[in-house]
Amino acid sequence: MTNEFLAFAPISTAPAADPARALLDEMMARVGVDGLAAALGDAGLLAQVDQHAAAVRDALGQAGREVDADGLAAYTRSIVAAAKRMGRPIPEPGQAYVSGPAWLAAEWHLMRLVAVCLIAESAGLL
Repeated sequence: MTNEFLAFAPISTAPAADPARALLDEMMARVGVDGLAAALGDAGLLAQVDQHAAAVRDALGQAGREVDADGLAAYTRSIVAAAKRMGRPIPEPGQAYVSGPAWLAAEWHLMRLVAVCLIAESAGLL
């Protein structure tokens, strides 16, 4: 017996096992992959991302949060919410800048999110 609708069913309808990691994965797809790839090819951009990463770590510490998936996800949610309030969208996956010069001119919130991705990747959270 077959179900004719099975081919159109979602792959998984179960909620994410770890919502914090799911959010970090989403940010990696939206800005991290392209931003980090560009940074690896541009020393000046990589230095900027590193400075933003240091600021993220400082902000988490000042808020009494750990630099773990939950802390990074909470920080990410606050950056995304602030960006939305200011009318600054977060790119969809595959729609972020790809060149170093474009990322060097990127808005602050995008650089912060790339920095979150750098920290998450470096910590083995992705």
